[in-house]
Amino acid sequence: MFNPGTIVKVLIPNVINTGYDYRLPASADIGQFVRVSVMNKPYIGVIIGFGDSGLSPQKIKDIAEIYPSKLSIDDLTWIKKMSNWTLMTPGAVLRLIINVPDAFLPPKMEPMYNFNFSATGKMTENRQMVMDAYASNDNTPMTINDLRNISHVSPSVINTMIKRGLLTLTDTRVIETDEFNYKYFDTGSVSLNEEQTIAANMIGKAVEQGGFSVHVLDGITGSGKTQVYFDSVLRAYNAGKSVLLMMPEIALTAQFMTRFEKRFGAPPVVWHSNLTAARRREIWRGVLNKKIRIVVGTRSALFLPWQNLGLIVVDEEHDTSYKQEDMGNYHARDMAVLRAKIAGFPVVLASATPAMETMRNVEIGKYKILKLTSRFGGAQLPKISTIDLRESRPTDYTIPDNDNAQHGCLSPILCDAIDETLSSHQQVMLFINRRGFAPITQCRKCGWVATCPDCSVGMTYHKRLGKLLCHMCGRQMTLPTKCPDCNNEISMFGAGLERIEQEVHSRFPNAKTALVSSDTIMTRQTLERLVAKMENREIDIIIGTQILAKGHHFPNLTLVGVVDSDMGLYGTDFRAAEHTFQQLFQVAGRAGRGELPGRVLLQTYQPDNPVLTAICNCDRDTFLKNDMDARRLAKMPPFGQLIALIIEGEKESVLKQFCETLSANAPILNGGKILGPIAAQIYQIRNWYRMRFLITGDVNANLQPVVARWLDGIKVPANIRIKIDVNPQNFM
Repeated sequence: MFNPGTIVKVLIPNVINTGYDYRLPASADIGQFVRVSVMNKPYIGVIIGFGDSGLSPQKIKDIAEIYPSKLSIDDLTWIKKMSNWTLMTPGAVLRLIINVPDAFLPPKMEPMYNFNFSATGKMTENRQMVMDAYASNDNTPMTINDLRNISHVSPSVINTMIKRGLLTLTDTRVIETDEFNYKYFDTGSVSLNEEQTIAANMIGKAVEQGGFSVHVLDGITGSGKTQVYFDSVLRAYNAGKSVLLMMPEIALTAQFMTRFEKRFGAPPVVWHSNLTAARRREIWRGVLNKKIRIVVGTRSALFLPWQNLGLIVVDEEHDTSYKQEDMGNYHARDMAVLRAKIAGFPVVLASATPAMETMRNVEIGKYKILKLTSRFGGAQLPKISTIDLRESRPTDYTIPDNDNAQHGCLSPILCDAIDETLSSHQQVMLFINRRGFAPITQCRKCGWVATCPDCSVGMTYHKRLGKLLCHMCGRQMTLPTKCPDCNNEISMFGAGLERIEQEVHSRFPNAKTALVSSDTIMTRQTLERLVAKMENREIDIIIGTQILAKGHHFPNLTLVGVVDSDMGLYGTDFRAAEHTFQQLFQVAGRAGRGELPGRVLLQTYQPDNPVLTAICNCDRDTFLKNDMDARRLAKMPPFGQLIALIIEGEKESVLKQFCETLSANAPILNGGKILGPIAAQIYQIRNWYRMRFLITGDVNANLQPVVARWLDGIKVPANIRIKIDVNPQNFM
C-alpha cells in the first residue's frame, strides 16, 4: 500500500512510454485504477510501482482520482510478459484491457419519489393504487419503475402525479441491472459416453486441484467436445471461479447458446466487437465486480478485467481468427496459456484438427492430450472421396431468360449427388472459400485487369452489389461496361460463391438455397435465423465460405461438396497444407451428424495430393507426422521461430531509404538471421507502401530482446509505421 504523497508510476493505455510519475493524493495499492492526465488529456491508468523519473516534485502532477477496483499482481505480470513476447509496449497491452474507458464514469442514477400525503387533488382509482403501493412498502421512496411494477398504472398517471405535486423528488439511487444475474446449474439434460466421461473427469480433477495445466481435447468432428468442457466449466463455476470460453468467431455461438442454456439453465454472457457501448460497459463492469463469472467471447474477451479466473477454454484452438493483426499482434490462444501459467489454473484447448504448435507441445510433454475417437450419439463419420476434374469436367449451363452459355464449376458427379440427395429430401452444403461472383475482371484483348487504385490487388465482382469490391480496403467501383483502355468487351474469370449460387439456381431451379459469407451474415442474429431455417428444412442447398466450416450441427445435412479443394494447397505460407487440411476436415465434418450417413465430395485436379489423400482416408495423424517432419528439416515453427517486421510508408522513396538504414544497422544473430528487406507480397494497402523483414531463429533463440534493441537504435520518420509480428500467420 502506498501512502498519500508517494510518487508512483502509472501505466497509461496506448502510450509509447512505459509509464509516467504522479503524486498520490490518498492511499492506494499497486494495480489500482486511477484517473490522470497526459498533455491535458484524461486517461484511466494503473499504478505499477514507485516513480522513477527523477523529476523534481514541483513538476509532478497529482492523480486526479483513485478508483476502488484494481488489477492483480498476476495481471501486471501478464502485461509485462506479454509485452516482452509480442514486443507491444506495456501501454498497448493495457489498452486491450482498458478498452471500455466509460466504464469508469459515475454510475447512472435514477430519481426516487415520496408520496405527498398533504397534497390536495382528486383521488382517482389509479392514484389510490399508487398510494397503496407506498403503504404496502412502509412509505419508502420509490422510483418510477418501482411504482409501475407495484401499482400497475401507466407512466402518464405517474407523470401527472409528479406535475401535480402528489409525488415529490426525495433522493436518487444507482440504476442496477439484473440482466446478467444468471445462476447456473446442471439441468441433467446430457449423459456423457465413456470416452467423454474419462476426459471430463481428468479436466475436472485439474480444475478442482488448481494449478497450471493444459489439456488438449482432441476429438473428431461431432464427438461431443463441447459437452466435455461444459462439465469442467460447471465445476469451476461451482468452486467460485470465473470461466472464459473463447471462440474464434461469435457466429459460432448461434447453436452454442442453445446448447449452453439447455445444459446450465441460463444463457452465457456473450462478448464480441459488435456490442453496443452500453452493453460493453455493463459486461466490463460486471466482470470487474464478479457479478459475471462466465463469458463466451472472441479473442478480446481474454482482456476483460477478470477476477479469480479459474478456467479458460479455447474452442477451435487451431483457428487463425485467434491471431490479432491490428492494434498489436498477438495470438489469443498463446496469451491465454501465458495468463493461466502466471495465475496457476488449467486451460482446455479443443479442436478436431489441433495446430502443429499444440501437437508439438503434446509431443514434448508440456500439454496433456485427451482423445475422443467416436461421434456422439452413434453417428458415423462421412465417406469422403475426390472427384478428378480432369476426367469429370464441369459442363456449361444457361441462365433462365439468357441464352448465353456459362462455364460451369460443378462436375457431373457432384451434380448427380446433389440431385440424389435432394430427391431423398436431405440437405446439401457447397463450400468455396471465395466471396463474390468472380475474382478477376479482365479484357481478353489488351489484358486490362480491374485493380484497386489504393491497393495492389485485383477487385472482385460482387453481383449482389453490382459493383467491384476490394477485399483489402473495402473500396467499391462501378463495373465498366467496356474495357477502359481499348473499349473491348471485358470478361470475368474464376468462381466465387455467388457464381456457384447462379449455377445451382440454373441446374436445380426448385431447390431452396441460402448464401453464407461475411457479406451476408453480418450479425449473430442473422446466422441464428439461418440455422433455424436449416433445422426446419426450409433450405435445401446452403452455399458458403469458411463460416460454414466449423461448429455447426445440421442433422439432415448428408452431402458436402467442396467446389475447389485445391485453392489453398500452394502459396508462400509454409502452413498452407496445414490450414487446407484443417479447413477441409472441418467442412467434411458437417456431413452425417444425425441419424443418416453422410458423404463428402472434394472436386480437385490433384486427387493424389497427400493432403486430400489423408482427408479421404481420415488419416490425420499421418498427415501431421509428415508435415511435422518437413518443418523439422526446414526449422520452421514449431521447430524454429519467426518474427516479421512490416515497414509501411506513405512515400515509396522514404520507405525504401528507411529500410536501407534498418538493414545497414541490422545486428548479427547467434542461432538466427535477418532476411530482407523485400517488397511485401501485397505491396500497397490503402495507399501505404509495404516492405518486409523476416527474422528467423532456433526454437530456443531469444530473438525479442535483439529486435527491440535494433529498433530502439533507429529514429523512425513521422510517415513510417513499423508493425512487429511474432510468429506470423500471415505472410502477405
